[in-house]
Amino acid sequence: MSAPSRKSAIAAKAWQLFFDFFISTRNERDRSLERRKLTPNDNRALMSLERQPGKTMGTLAREWHCDASNATWIVDRLERLGFAERKLSPTDRRVKLVVLTTPGARAQSEIMKEFRTPPPGFLRLQRADLQALVEVLRKLAGPPRR
Repeated sequence: MSAPSRKSAIAAKAWQLFFDFFISTRNERDRSLERRKLTPNDNRALMSLERQPGKTMGTLAREWHCDASNATWIVDRLERLGFAERKLSPTDRRVKLVVLTTPGARAQSEIMKEFRTPPPGFLRLQRADLQALVEVLRKLAGPPRR
């Protein structure tokens, strides 16, 4: 076996293990969303919203890779939960913008805090292993974004 194929086999195994670990911790993330009456798809939509200036339904449909009627349905759900609202555009009163509400911003922040809390499996690792993992993940992420 040549060196490149061994490297790709190791990369495939590392990715498989990483992916399987991530999937195995899904229940914790799902419980966080269920407490807020959100589905994973709702959460993906919620995380793409902002307080200002807001986004049009067409923009959201493109970002969410869905048709406009599906985007409308998702925004309706987020509005019923109090996480989003539609507002008139200040530059074109024919256009409505979807903006994040104060409770929506709070939910975004709380969800990210919960999602970024390490699962118990991480805490079973030795400090040196955790530090090595941090260094590897930094390499994968590339240079810091500005």
